[in-house]
Amino acid sequence: MKARANTIYGATWLDTLAAWVLAVLWILPLAYAVWTAFHPAEYATRFALDAPWTLDNFRHAWEAAPFARYFLNTVLLVAIILAAQLVLSTLAAYAFARYEFRGKNVAFALVLVQLMIMPDILLVENYKTMGRLGLVDTLTAIGLPYFASAFAIFLLRQTFMGIPKELDEAARVEGASALQVLWRVYVPLARPVYTAFALVSVSFHWNNFLWPLIITNSVESRPLTVGLQVFSSVEQGVEWSIITAATLMSTAPLLIGFILFQRQFVQSFMRAGIK
Repeated sequence: MKARANTIYGATWLDTLAAWVLAVLWILPLAYAVWTAFHPAEYATRFALDAPWTLDNFRHAWEAAPFARYFLNTVLLVAIILAAQLVLSTLAAYAFARYEFRGKNVAFALVLVQLMIMPDILLVENYKTMGRLGLVDTLTAIGLPYFASAFAIFLLRQTFMGIPKELDEAARVEGASALQVLWRVYVPLARPVYTAFALVSVSFHWNNFLWPLIITNSVESRPLTVGLQVFSSVEQGVEWSIITAATLMSTAPLLIGFILFQRQFVQSFMRAGIK
């Protein structure tokens, strides 16, 4: 019994140590970015307790690129994509969960297949499609390939199937239409799933880089991730202090949101069943 207790204690101690090691490894890049962004360039590669603090790096970064436009583009892009995903995924999931129609299982299988296809594989075809539609170099072109989310459809379908049909029938007895049942019964009960998916979607599309880089050509449509490439110009030299300052400004909304709502984040993921 004592040997078993020692074994359990040792395993717990190793788990705790491993968690701390991983936490330190995860926080190191962020700590370096904060240190470099708030100190002059000569302290980018060395640590000194008496190093002076400065905000000049943020000012230089803000002046080097149209950050206000990039922020606006990114916020609009994320909002448009999320709104389209929630509407389309809700309707599709409701149909898969509560309606019977020919080819239903095949259609849902095709939705699941999309989860196994990397978006990068479709870059060329997506670009050709946007070119035919005349949407190249627009926010619509960035977001359109992501409007229908197989992940959201799958999550919401599983959630809707877990809702008792008696609630559906009771609402219909009261004279509610199909859309009213969906809006007043299913959507409120699936709120944790919506929150969890919204967090995933906003985080992914706020940081998405490759597709926006390919489909945009001008400042008017570039999001933050693409706009940051102006700081990697080899001709002008790489200034890590300005790069880290620009990076912190770009990631600040996500970091602040996580810090303020981390408890709600964790609860939403747990209720949604996302591991």
